[in-house]
Amino acid sequence: MEPKKQEAVIEGILFAAGGSVEKARLAEVLGISKEQAVDLIHRMMERYRQEDRGIQIIEVEESVQMCTKKELYEYLIQIVKQPKPHVLTDVLLETLSIVAYKQPITRVEIEKIRGVSCAHAINKLVEYNLVCELGRLDAPGRPLLFGTTEEFLRNFGVHSIEELPALNQDQLEEFRQQAEEETDLKLDV
Repeated sequence: MEPKKQEAVIEGILFAAGGSVEKARLAEVLGISKEQAVDLIHRMMERYRQEDRGIQIIEVEESVQMCTKKELYEYLIQIVKQPKPHVLTDVLLETLSIVAYKQPITRVEIEKIRGVSCAHAINKLVEYNLVCELGRLDAPGRPLLFGTTEEFLRNFGVHSIEELPALNQDQLEEFRQQAEEETDLKLDV
């Protein structure tokens, strides 16, 4: 199959799928190696960028997805009348950060780090499809384990959790001291 036809097949599959498709599956369908498929996809991504198209192909871990460019969202919602993206409060962002950096993690572990109940925050993050249940911990009570989703990666513009910014050790120490001070204040009351 010639490269133009292969690109058309990839474009058609990604458009019809709506969600992400594994690179290995695309290679399998095209009858080529995964490396050849990735090279083809990267060429398509570059051409879409150069032509300033309204769509783009993004990579999410070992998958790719076709989507509308972020800068066109305001026009898109005028047509499809979808609500604006959910607003992430400080509590939700804090909880999401803990999940992103510590996954897989249980609700109790998150609450231990935050120092307060986080059931509502976790439920909201699951509702927004930023966090999902990964399974259960092999421990008494078999608590649920939580981790981030592909939607999280898409929304934060990273291909995998390994691309998240490294945590600054000085800031971590400062946060730890602040948390200890807050805890001491609560105990003195």
